[in-house]
Amino acid sequence: MGTARPLYKSFLSILHEELVPALGCTEPIAIAYAAAVAAHRAGGPPRSILAECSGNIIKNVKSVTVPNSGGMRGIAAAALLGALGGDPNRQLEVLQTVCPQQIAQARAMEAAGVCRVSLARDQPGLYLCLTLTSDFHTVSVTICGTHTNITRLTQDGRTVYQSDDTGQECVDRSALSLASILDFAQSARIEDLRSILLPQIQYNTAIAEEGLRGAYGAQVGRTLMTYAHAGDLFARLRAAAAAGSDARMSGCTLPVVINSGSGNQGITVSVPVILYGRSQGVPEDMIYRALALANLTAIYQKTGIGRLSAYCGAVSAACGAAAGITWLAGGGLRQIEDTVVNGLANVSGIVCDGAKASCAAKIDAALEGALLGHQLAMAGRHFSPGDGIVQPSADQTVSTVGRLGREGMRQTDLEILNIMLGR
Repeated sequence: MGTARPLYKSFLSILHEELVPALGCTEPIAIAYAAAVAAHRAGGPPRSILAECSGNIIKNVKSVTVPNSGGMRGIAAAALLGALGGDPNRQLEVLQTVCPQQIAQARAMEAAGVCRVSLARDQPGLYLCLTLTSDFHTVSVTICGTHTNITRLTQDGRTVYQSDDTGQECVDRSALSLASILDFAQSARIEDLRSILLPQIQYNTAIAEEGLRGAYGAQVGRTLMTYAHAGDLFARLRAAAAAGSDARMSGCTLPVVINSGSGNQGITVSVPVILYGRSQGVPEDMIYRALALANLTAIYQKTGIGRLSAYCGAVSAACGAAAGITWLAGGGLRQIEDTVVNGLANVSGIVCDGAKASCAAKIDAALEGALLGHQLAMAGRHFSPGDGIVQPSADQTVSTVGRLGREGMRQTDLEILNIMLGR
C-alpha cells in the first residue's frame, strides 16, 4: 500500500478517529460530558437533572465506578459530577478536573434525588438526552451514535444546535479486510504510526501495571498473575490486560487509549501485543506495526457489530491482539486469517452484560480463546468452513459474526437489560 494512496490516508484516519484517550468507562463519561456541556450553558449548578438513556447506556453505566468520584457508581453520579466539576473542553477526559468538594456535593445531591433517570424507549445503541435545570436556564443535550456526538442542544425550549449526524464513523471502513490491514501495517511509515500509537503504549501499559499493583475490583489480573507459572508467557499477557480492566472498572484515574469507543477493548487489543513484543526483544518499529494490525483488525470486526450490543467487544479486541501476536511470531496472511477465525469460532458467544468488575474476567477468557487460536494457526491448524459459523473465508467469517452481534443478539440484549433492571 503506497503511502500516497487514498487508502493509506484512510487507514491512518481510522486509527486517529478511534484511538483517543478517555478517563474512565466511556458510557458514564458520555453522560458526564453531556452534563458538563449543559451546566456550562445553564450558568450554574443543577437544581434538577433528567437523564434519559438507551438500554445499552443504562447497561454500561449501572454498575461501573465513575473516575474521580470517590467510589460513586451509576448514571446519577456521572451526571452530577459532570455538571458540578466537569470540563466539557476535555471531552472523554471531562472528569479530570473534579475536586473533593465537588464529589461531596455530588453525593449530597444524589441522596437528595436531584438526578432522575429514565429509559429512553425505542432508542437502540448509544443514545442519551440529559436535561439540566439551574436557577437561570434549562438546557437539554442529546448525544447519539458516539460518545461525544451532540445531535441536539436546546436552551429554555429554543433549539441552539441540531445536526443530522447519527454518530456514524466519519471515515469509510468499506476497504477494511485482513489482507488490506496487513498490507497497511507492513508498509506504513513508522513516524505515522508512532504519533498515533505511542500514547496507547504509554497509557495502557501504565494502567495495566497499576492494576497489578493495586487491589482493584475482584483483582482478576493479580489472581491470574499469582497462579501463572514462570514460563507461561500467555498467562502473564492475559493477567496484565485483565488487571488494566480491574483498575479501570474500579474508578482508577489513569487515562486509557480506547478502541471502538471502549477502554476495555483498547487495553485488550494493545497490552498483550506490547508485552509479547517486549518479551521477544523485537524492535520497536515491529511493535508499532503489530499494534496497527491488531487495532485495525479489532475495528474491522466491530464495524459490523456496532459500538454497543449484547456481543462482548473484548472478543473482537482479543482476536485483534492475537492477530498482532501472530504477525510478531512470523505468521503471514494465512496464519493471521486462521488466528482470527479460530478465535471467533471459539469465543464469539460471550455476552456483554454491562461495564463492571467482571469485564476483567471476560477479557481473560476472550484472550485465552484468541491466543489458542494463534497457537493453532502457527501449528497449521484451523477450523473449516461449515464448522458452525465459520465461512469459506476469514473476511466472510468476520462479516457473519458482525451479523450475529448486530442482528442475532438484539433480543438477548433486551433480556440482559430486563434482568439487570429486575424485570
